[in-house]
Amino acid sequence: MASLSVVTLTLNEERNIADCLESARWANEIIVVDSGSTDRTLEIARKYTDKIVEVEWTGYGAARNVGILRATGDWILWLDADERVSPELADEIKAILRQPDPDISGYRIARRAYFLGRWIKHAGWYPARVARLFLRVKGKFTESRVHERSVVDGSLANIDHDLLHFTDPDLTHYFVKFNRYTTLAAQDMHTGGRRFSLADLLIRPPFVFFKMYVLRLGFLDGIQGLILSVVSAAYVFTKYAKLWELTRQ
Repeated sequence: MASLSVVTLTLNEERNIADCLESARWANEIIVVDSGSTDRTLEIARKYTDKIVEVEWTGYGAARNVGILRATGDWILWLDADERVSPELADEIKAILRQPDPDISGYRIARRAYFLGRWIKHAGWYPARVARLFLRVKGKFTESRVHERSVVDGSLANIDHDLLHFTDPDLTHYFVKFNRYTTLAAQDMHTGGRRFSLADLLIRPPFVFFKMYVLRLGFLDGIQGLILSVVSAAYVFTKYAKLWELTRQ
């Protein structure tokens, strides 16, 4: 049976980390990459693993790649601290590890998000498959400050069961991330040479709302679908407004 390393990134995740690591404690190895937690995150994490790596923050992608470099398993399963591996998904991954397909380098997993007390099934948030299970020697993350993505060298297949994503329990939590992520996204665009255009503020936000709420059926997710579509449009507006601000500076 192939071995598995579960890797997660933390920063003040005492609310989430126990449930996250408990759902993956069947793995051969758990690695926690922490970027300066000041709450009980590390105390809780040490109940599950002694493989804790503390790093200076240089961006999400870079921190994730540190975790991959420290891993020893044949396969990597990347988890965010607010995600959980369901028993069904765990069984499916174990079956893959027992009989790995030599032609497959990684697997895409659908994330089912719990947003403001409801499982979101539309608005482009589901299934939204991401390559989270991959051969250690074949995968890495792009080194963006935010919205990094995994890059796998080789063929990918889909996994049937979902990864459970317990994202924002309330809007206060959402907007804390909102401010941080929009700043990092604007910085990525600015350092990448992206130039500001007025059209980014006038056209992109309403199109995002229309796409999520109408084209991708966000209205079927009730008031949560409406809120998600509106704040996502606001996210895009704020990201480009911050790019404009950086350009002026």
